[in-house]
Amino acid sequence: MSYSVRVQIQSFRVFCDLAETESFTKAAQINGITQSAVSQQVSSLERQLKCLLIERSKKRFRLTHEGRLLYEGGKQIIQTYDGLLNKLQEAHDVVAGSIRVATIYSIGLHNLPPYVKRFLKNFLTVTVHIEYQRANQVYEDVLGNVVDLGLVAYPNKDPRLEIIPFREESMALICHPGHPFAKLKSIQVAQLQGQRFIGFEHDIPTRRAMDRILREQEIEVKMVMEFDNIETVKRAVEIEAGVAVVPVGTVAQEVAKQTLVAVPFSKAIPERPLAVIYRRSKVLSPAMKRFIEMLKEPA
Repeated sequence: MSYSVRVQIQSFRVFCDLAETESFTKAAQINGITQSAVSQQVSSLERQLKCLLIERSKKRFRLTHEGRLLYEGGKQIIQTYDGLLNKLQEAHDVVAGSIRVATIYSIGLHNLPPYVKRFLKNFLTVTVHIEYQRANQVYEDVLGNVVDLGLVAYPNKDPRLEIIPFREESMALICHPGHPFAKLKSIQVAQLQGQRFIGFEHDIPTRRAMDRILREQEIEVKMVMEFDNIETVKRAVEIEAGVAVVPVGTVAQEVAKQTLVAVPFSKAIPERPLAVIYRRSKVLSPAMKRFIEMLKEPA
């Protein structure tokens, strides 16, 4: 394929990313270029096509009629081109390129590392870029094509997304070693009644799932602190601010160091489902497919 054709496809790709994100900053981030370069590529397309593609207004981003036509046609060209490249790689058993992953903190810090280490060892020609985000930002980045794959808990059904379950995690109560619960071999949800509780913020799926469990069993706790990630929840429990319910695997180090105690529930509460998400229209490269396959394997 000639250099000029590759450049044109890249220009289409940048324009389509801009049309979808409605942001010069995000389009630049996705393509690893500057905002100025995005603007220059759009201007170059407008000169070639002799029409305006974007209405220049500071109030809002809007495609012109011609811009919408270019977006729809350019998207088809990009998908066809990416699909062809992927088929050629698969035909020659080539696994190369880069994978952009957005993950919630708990998965990224505790579930993902051994998989990434194994994947990079097996596929030396692949690079994996990982971003740690709140759940709502992971969905936004996947739908906006800022990243290729997202890793979330309690995945939301969305007709625009493919959802690939890859693990379910057991939940446990964690407390300071000096807390009365630390002496128990197991605990019932009813025993949380009136306890000082450390939770995730309201919009985090794991918090919503825990609220539902407490509500169904008519248990009321005293929510004393709320955080947006697992690490600060654990630190709050370590200073005896209260107890919390978290995935067992996220406290393995603290339990080993005896800074926290994890008490299993006598009657298991629903496990936390983890999933890979990606845009339904996404053409997965061989590297992305292998990465998803590896996540389904034991750690």
